[in-house]
Parts: sequence; C-alpha cells; structure tokens
Amino acid sequence: MSLTTFQVPAPRSSPMVRRRIATYFVGGVEQIPGLVDALGCLVHELSVDVRDGVRESTMTCAVLLGEDEVEPLLDRLRSLPSVVSSELT
Repeated sequence: MSLTTFQVPAPRSSPMVRRRIATYFVGGVEQIPGLVDALGCLVHELSVDVRDGVRESTMTCAVLLGEDEVEPLLDRLRSLPSVVSSELT
C-alpha cells in the first residue's frame, strides 16, 4: 500500500484581487511574447494596441494578484528593455 502526500500551499498574506495593468512598450508585435511571459501569472483579459507609425504600443491586462505581488510584477515588466512604463489602472 502506498501513501500519497499532498503539499498544502502556504497561506497568502493578502487576498487575490483582480487588477488591471497597463504597460507601454516599444518594438512592436515582436515584444508581445516576452511581455506576456514576464507576467508570470494567469491572465484573464489581454488587449494589445500596436499601431503603424506610433512609437509606443500598449498592453493592458487583468490578472489575479495579492497586494504583495503587485510591485514585484510591475518591477519585472519595467525591467524589460522594451518597456517604457507599467502601472496599475
């Protein structure tokens, strides 16, 4: 007989809340996979606006995050070379 063990996730220090994030970036559509990768969490809504002849593009998304996860996510996005700014909306 084998015994199955389950790992219990650590309790969150803050509740998960849906948060909208806007990220302004340069480099066009080629940057989108890296931006989505940097989110590192489940994305509930994603909208990308890339226009010909406009320097900056916009990615907006809704994600479930705890309060203590917001700044690390924004810092991760801001650290990408293509990102001009990233903020809560």
